[in-house]
Amino acid sequence: MGGHARPVGILGGVKKGKTMPNHAEQLAQELNLNVKNVQGAIELIDQGNTIPFIARYRKEATGSMDDQVLRDLGDRLEYLRGLDKRKDEVTSSITEQGAMTPELTAALSKAKTLAEVEDIYRPYKPKRKTRASIAKARGLQPLATAIFRQDAAFDPERAAADYLNDEVPDAAAALAGAQDIIAEAVSDDAACRAELRRYYRAFGRVASAKAKDEDSVYAQYYDYAEPLNKIPGHRVLALDRGEREGFLKVTIQVDAERAAGIVSWMFARKKTGGKSAELVDAAARDAYSRLIHPSLENELRGELSDAAAEGAIKVFGDNLRQLLLQPPIRGKTVMGLDPGYRRLFVDYLRDYARSENKTVFLTSHIIQDMERLVDDCIIMDYGRILIQQPVKELLDTIRRYTCTLPEGYKMPEDKDFYHPSLIRNTLETFSFLPQQEVETRFRALQMPYSDLKCETVNLEDAFIGLTGKY
Repeated sequence: MGGHARPVGILGGVKKGKTMPNHAEQLAQELNLNVKNVQGAIELIDQGNTIPFIARYRKEATGSMDDQVLRDLGDRLEYLRGLDKRKDEVTSSITEQGAMTPELTAALSKAKTLAEVEDIYRPYKPKRKTRASIAKARGLQPLATAIFRQDAAFDPERAAADYLNDEVPDAAAALAGAQDIIAEAVSDDAACRAELRRYYRAFGRVASAKAKDEDSVYAQYYDYAEPLNKIPGHRVLALDRGEREGFLKVTIQVDAERAAGIVSWMFARKKTGGKSAELVDAAARDAYSRLIHPSLENELRGELSDAAAEGAIKVFGDNLRQLLLQPPIRGKTVMGLDPGYRRLFVDYLRDYARSENKTVFLTSHIIQDMERLVDDCIIMDYGRILIQQPVKELLDTIRRYTCTLPEGYKMPEDKDFYHPSLIRNTLETFSFLPQQEVETRFRALQMPYSDLKCETVNLEDAFIGLTGKY
């Protein structure tokens, strides 16, 4: 729990693994662990056991892995299984299009990251309406294919005359459409994106500028740049906050001319391609500036933010661990706290935090104490934040609703009603909607309900209602 003299409670659980290939050998190699112990940990995670439980009570199955190793293993396992799932989805989609080849199958099998899988899938991914799709609809694909071959004897201007129609009034329009098709093909090339990704990571810079003429705590970042591969996580998080709050505009910068030149070098055969090569060169540079750079910028900024957040959590955890390992009273051995003084302790702790302007970190299974102590609350479920707001505001808005329904009735799914449960003929659910709106929603769902009741709840009931866990 933390804050500016305002303790914050965090309530939540650990995500269960899915029944999928377990990758035990790969994880053992990556994390330098025993394969048998990794297999044991995977089985325990798949059974729904929490990381603290496994670390404390299942040491014989995991070879005494601590909770940090188990979390790293669980996170990596989840990523690898997500990668497997995405590979299956991409394979199915390409196969359904009749475009699967042995080369694509091999490339997907070798892909080690989601980014690689998405690069392979990009040419086959259903697209929204684009300049290239419009050009294809106008019949310009054959012209684009002919230009892309870069035959020195081919005359694009003369060939373009064969593609004129009501939507393509002249040769210039035909060539522009063909270049749009080529630009999209260049943008979708996995090898091109991989090469540029390496270039960005080696030479890219994270830059920020002020978004409005107003002084703020982010003034030091109003004209700022730092190498992408050296920027520390805390500065990434500061730039992200400044951008979210509207004070900063953050970009990733590279030598655009050099980056565009890499793309052109990969596709345009300037020495042998004749006039077609000039058009391909222009299309490749357009692909870089219009399609590839914005995409890579978003991708790499997402990676930076994710890594910074993970790093911050690790630093916070390491620091908190050291704090918790310190004796609560210097020079004294404390065996425990008399439960009779529990309430008094909570009162003293709250007064200390506020009067001394301190941040207090603690854990408790007694949510009633949390309700009396904390000001702000984060409720999490399987690593996903369900709600984050002041406790008073939460308890002023969430309600428990009960009503009578026919026994065995299943309530239709609705995102505004949390974990509905029917015991005999009484439905219980939780919602932030007022009673009148609940009645309107129930009628819209054609629910045969009666005797609807609305009740306020305490923090423990709110936690149970939002997570469905006791």
